[in-house]
Amino acid sequence: MTKQERSWILYDWANSAYSVAITTALLPIFFKDFAAAGMPDYLSTAYWGYASTIATLAVAIMAPILGTLADYRNYKKRFLLTFILIGVLFTSSLSLIQEGQWFFCLVLYILSSIGFSGANVFYDSFLTDVTTKERMNWVSSSGFGWGYIGSTIPFLIGLVFILNPSLVNLNSTIAATKLAFLITAAWWLIFSIPILKNVQQVYYVEKSKTPIKDSFARIGNFLKDMKTDKNVLLFLLAYFFYIDGVDTIIRMSTSYGMDVGLNSNDLLIVFLVIQIVAFPFALLYGKLSKKFSTKSLIYFAIFVYIFITIFAFFLETIVQFWILAMLVASSQGGIQALSRSLYGRMIPKEKSAEYFGFYNIFGKFSAILGPFLVGLFTQIGKSSRWGVVSLLFLFIVGGILFFFVKEPDKEFA
Repeated sequence: MTKQERSWILYDWANSAYSVAITTALLPIFFKDFAAAGMPDYLSTAYWGYASTIATLAVAIMAPILGTLADYRNYKKRFLLTFILIGVLFTSSLSLIQEGQWFFCLVLYILSSIGFSGANVFYDSFLTDVTTKERMNWVSSSGFGWGYIGSTIPFLIGLVFILNPSLVNLNSTIAATKLAFLITAAWWLIFSIPILKNVQQVYYVEKSKTPIKDSFARIGNFLKDMKTDKNVLLFLLAYFFYIDGVDTIIRMSTSYGMDVGLNSNDLLIVFLVIQIVAFPFALLYGKLSKKFSTKSLIYFAIFVYIFITIFAFFLETIVQFWILAMLVASSQGGIQALSRSLYGRMIPKEKSAEYFGFYNIFGKFSAILGPFLVGLFTQIGKSSRWGVVSLLFLFIVGGILFFFVKEPDKEFA
């Protein structure tokens, strides 16, 4: 593995700390128990879903413009750094939240999520700069795999402090949780240094005299290209639906677990184990891509998620939640990694940021629909179970569309 590949992978190690602590585990519990104290569970779950919708909508609107601009020489890394700093700043600011400040908490969450998701647009697009088509599946899967381990370390440190606040001279789990937010922000910033230092933009387009105006023109050209390259468009439409289900389960799982009666300590331990178990499974998907087509492996993961959604509707006990968690761990990294690498093999390298901008548009706009569906059906049915089962629609439609996608080549590497 080259230095550039390792540095690129290490960013997944860095930013995955945010995914676990802020998106999935610590902040949702902090929000329900502290920031939204006294609010009915179904209502706090709905508000969390709406906040996720707003955050993803903001990135989805910005992604195509930023993506086309980032394809100019030396621009991609500048945008990556800018969004990393935005994410780190507002993640650390979550430590300022006081009891009952649920609106302020959601605002900071939205801003930190914009930084996180915005940085991912440019991180994903660097995949074509650091490796070859033959190695793309393996490098992408390795990123997700090592990301799970990287997220585990700061999460475990924070969890130890939360369960034993006196270890760091704190008098409450809330204070320890705020410290965990600061640890997450520091981890993200420190381990972002290798990609900023060692990875360069190899493929680019020359900057014009009117880059902003031309970026809008390139958006129009991209849409025209989709009329002739229907395979890329079909993939993006399929991805829009099935990845929405995946992202929504990641975002809403903690709130759902609490709504069905699981305590916060059990949930934190479950999510710690998920990160550990997901590591080998993400690498396994990368290895299996050498023997099986990427398309068949993504299809398998979609079927796993369909089963997860049905199983979650009937969830009652902590044992069942553990089973559900292990199923998620088995395919969460694989479906994301192979989708990213399959798309990377389908697009022109010199326009990677532009194309990945639209890739993230479809991913982020989809992530508006999923949390909104969960929030809406949870609020209408006054039960999170109806919100979760609504995700079946996303996986089924995504699976049907994905059936018609053609792989660009026979290189299962």
